Amino acid sequence: MSQPFTIHRLTPEDQQSAFQVFEEAIPDAFEQQGIGDDQSSIAGEIEGKKQLVRRSLDPDEDRVTFLVAKRGGEVVGTISFGPCGHETQVCTNHELDEVGELGSLYVRPSAQNQGIGSALIGELIALLKARGVERFCLDSGYWAAQKRWRRKFGEPYKIVEGFWGPGSPHMIWLCEVKDF
Repeated sequence: MSQPFTIHRLTPEDQQSAFQVFEEAIPDAFEQQGIGDDQSSIAGEIEGKKQLVRRSLDPDEDRVTFLVAKRGGEVVGTISFGPCGHETQVCTNHELDEVGELGSLYVRPSAQNQGIGSALIGELIALLKARGVERFCLDSGYWAAQKRWRRKFGEPYKIVEGFWGPGSPHMIWLCEVKDF
């Protein structure tokens, strides 16, 4: 049986450990996608997530929330909620700009398939309900994540075929908080 974990809002003390999650999980996701040699894109994705973490810790920033799952004092997973990202804006022709986006769901490869991602989603949705948020969106270009999101959230709101190249669609889901 795996060691228990806790979930809470990201603190400044969690920042470096959250960065390590991105440094492990993002290259792993790219490798699973068959594009593990695209070091420039991997580095850009990691840096973008680090910037989002820094933004969420800014006391003047109230639009980005990060939750972390911790085990043994180390962050093993992350999830965020904030304004729609660039891909969602482009793919929906700005239809969902006023809807917040669930994102940055990453779990260290060594901690995957232990319920951490599902628990992070559940905690974030509970937080959204408490805030009175009615809808959220999420997006993915990773085929493995797309399969999981279809099982969890149903059919996508929008599929943009070939967004990432031939045979590589980008998918966006629009979800009602009350449904979860």
